[in-house]
Amino acid sequence: MTTTREDSPRTVRAPRAVLRGRPRLYTTYAADQAIWNTPAKAWWTGGLLVLAVLAPFLVTSDVTNLLALVAVYAIGGIGLNLLTGFAGQVSLGHAFFVGAGAYTAAVFGGTETRTVIGFGWDMALWLPMAALIPAVLGLVVAPLASRVRGLYLATLTLGLVMLGEHVYQEWTSVTGGAGIGRRPAEPILFGVDLTKKYKVAGVVVDETITLYLVCLAVLVLAALAARNLARSKVGRSFAAVRDRDIAAEVMGVPLQRTKTLAFVISSAYAGVCGALLSVVVGQISAERWNLLLSIDFLAIVLIGGIATLSGTIMGAAFVVLLPRILEELTRAFPLLVDAEGEILGVTLEQLQLILFGVLIAAVIVLEPRGMFGLWLRARNYFKAWPFSY
Repeated sequence: MTTTREDSPRTVRAPRAVLRGRPRLYTTYAADQAIWNTPAKAWWTGGLLVLAVLAPFLVTSDVTNLLALVAVYAIGGIGLNLLTGFAGQVSLGHAFFVGAGAYTAAVFGGTETRTVIGFGWDMALWLPMAALIPAVLGLVVAPLASRVRGLYLATLTLGLVMLGEHVYQEWTSVTGGAGIGRRPAEPILFGVDLTKKYKVAGVVVDETITLYLVCLAVLVLAALAARNLARSKVGRSFAAVRDRDIAAEVMGVPLQRTKTLAFVISSAYAGVCGALLSVVVGQISAERWNLLLSIDFLAIVLIGGIATLSGTIMGAAFVVLLPRILEELTRAFPLLVDAEGEILGVTLEQLQLILFGVLIAAVIVLEPRGMFGLWLRARNYFKAWPFSY
């Protein structure tokens, strides 16, 4: 009697013509979990990246500086979204770690004076240090933060911001002191001074463009790292803890380690954001790292979209460009502004805070996925048009 053995299962791939007509037809788990799992995503990402690289050569210098701030705030927003959106840990202490990254970069990459210390390291060294030191601080805070959740966690991280404000104002050898501040780290990368003008292929590249391109490159690397993290085993653990931590623990997810890792990674992203933010702004002030900055990052996450990296970049663009948009509206409609430069009795800064509050409340009630959710609705509508389902 003879027996036959069936052939081992093989991966079945659909014909290319079928995939072209049905781009969301996946035949493997790897294809479903790919970063660009449809051709449209790959083309859109490539096109937007090319546009982002060409943008500083098409707009004015002040707009280029705003775009650099968008990239920097997006890095910090991605870090907070990994903690709050993906891992479900509400934090109001993001500004503390952003400030820690700024001062770490200033100490290791800044110039020493009679009042502050500085080692004058290259950017290739002080930028990783700006991620490492806040990550260590996050590791110190995580054992306390991981024991509470919800409102208690928000209160604990709020206390961290208040403690940080006091430390930053009193530690004069590092921060320069309250009302004085210090110069940021020197933007010298691999011995190349990024503050000078250079001529590349007949095009003059000044300091503003160079800093923007560096911030854009760091943002791309940070977004790719976060996207790979979100689709890994660690990212699935984050989502399990966010959805139901008790059920996640029953299934074998280590709560303490998962929450601690989320805090460490988020703090590292915040540190890189603070280091680049200080370089783009050009001055570090101890009063900058306060609750309002934490609210800005929280607005980026909520308005852009929780647990989505694309939405975080949209939210960063909205938060950074909103003051400029309001300023342009006042110029276009001067009748809205009174003699004291106020609109309906409030200043532009106050109007910005009011809009943040209204939009956060509206997003929570009407569209929990924020601007990214609105984009999904519009995309699905046109994909299904003229049908209503």
